[in-house]
Amino acid sequence: MPKLLALFVVTVVFAQQQFTPGVKPFIAVDSPVIALEHVRVLDGTGAPAKEDQTIVIDHGRILSTGPTSEAQVPTGARRMDLANHTVIPGLVGMHEHLFYPSGGGVPIYIEHAMSFPRLYLASGVTTARTAGTLEPYTDLNLKKMIDDGRMPGPKMLITVGYLEGHGSFAPQMAELNDPGDARRFVEYWASMGAHSFKAYMHITRGELEAAVTSAHARGLKVTGHLCSVGFREAAALGIDNLEHGLVVDTEFDSNKQPDVCPAGPSAQALSQLDVNGAAVQQTIRELVQHKVAVTSTLAVFESAPPLQPRFMEALSPSTALSYLTGRERLPEAARATSAMRIKKELEFERAFVKAGGLLMAGCDPTGNGSALAGFGDQRNVELLVEGGFTPAEAIQIATLNGAKFLGLDDRIGSITAGKQADLVVLDGNPARQIADIEKVTLVFKGGVGYDSAKLIQSVRGRVGVH
Repeated sequence: MPKLLALFVVTVVFAQQQFTPGVKPFIAVDSPVIALEHVRVLDGTGAPAKEDQTIVIDHGRILSTGPTSEAQVPTGARRMDLANHTVIPGLVGMHEHLFYPSGGGVPIYIEHAMSFPRLYLASGVTTARTAGTLEPYTDLNLKKMIDDGRMPGPKMLITVGYLEGHGSFAPQMAELNDPGDARRFVEYWASMGAHSFKAYMHITRGELEAAVTSAHARGLKVTGHLCSVGFREAAALGIDNLEHGLVVDTEFDSNKQPDVCPAGPSAQALSQLDVNGAAVQQTIRELVQHKVAVTSTLAVFESAPPLQPRFMEALSPSTALSYLTGRERLPEAARATSAMRIKKELEFERAFVKAGGLLMAGCDPTGNGSALAGFGDQRNVELLVEGGFTPAEAIQIATLNGAKFLGLDDRIGSITAGKQADLVVLDGNPARQIADIEKVTLVFKGGVGYDSAKLIQSVRGRVGVH
């Protein structure tokens, strides 16, 4: 065999092994009955942390949770002394993607079928609703591979999209011509197994209404990152969820025209927008009235978060160079605008929650690449706390609230007897220091404990490529 061909064969075989080694190499705990003893529990309901608790897992479900002094651990259980550790529910990521920006100034996004499912799971995301895909067949097939136990990853719920109108900035997106196109899009992808749909920036009101009507007829939901349609308009049309929040809502732009995505208000206009004023408060009331949930994606707006070794080590050399170069070239004005957007969005999110709105959280690994799969979900929780939510409230937003929206709160989202054992073990105390949410040691998905460090190590140097 010629040397070049031999090298090609070896490379292909190695790539296949890296892509589908199964889940066994990453499993640290796989006993029928497990007792997590002496743990601190933040249960996902917003309640304060409880000290010295024991959680008993029985064949993938939470059998009991309560004070260690009162725990009844079944004979033969695997007992794990986790003093000084905290257990939280598995994160329910509500704005996830399996793609990442390619860099180079071209809006092309590379599917990360190998690395991103592992990074999500390693970071504590046990359920992930994608919020749009550029490779629907890939995402749907990856979901099946994970469900079948052929590769590690969170439980995936695939939002097929994008329902985009004319004017898309990304050449990977199809564009709708009329409401009929929107109906046919929903009908086809619903038949292929889509869990939900995403309306995008240039969709018209007619196209959005057609998509929502068609999706609801099939018991499916529609979310949206909107621009051409304002939030109040979308709520009136029946949309179920809005992504990113106030910072993308164009209805406050004085130059807004019907069904047209404007250039957007200036940073100064956004900074001067009064969240407690009549206009924004009316929007919040209508969102709550129509039961429209909002997904917090603060991490994607953060242009230059603290650099961490684990983040840089995950990137391929070329991706790391591209990211660092772009980051270093960011002008101070851009950094200031990023900080202002996050601050304004947090004002809106606190007001939305205070009014009774359902706030969820997700990563959105796009932007300038700062929000990496999984890591960005953790960072989002940290930013919620920095913005005024308590750690318990922020964890509830990232867990139980997403489960409620998905209609899965009877199974996941909180640490409650009878629920699926989707749990994250942290070596620290996020109730005291929220950054400890990054110190993941084990992630239990359906009662099976995955080694976070091994999952992260397996993708080292691959983000940006795979």
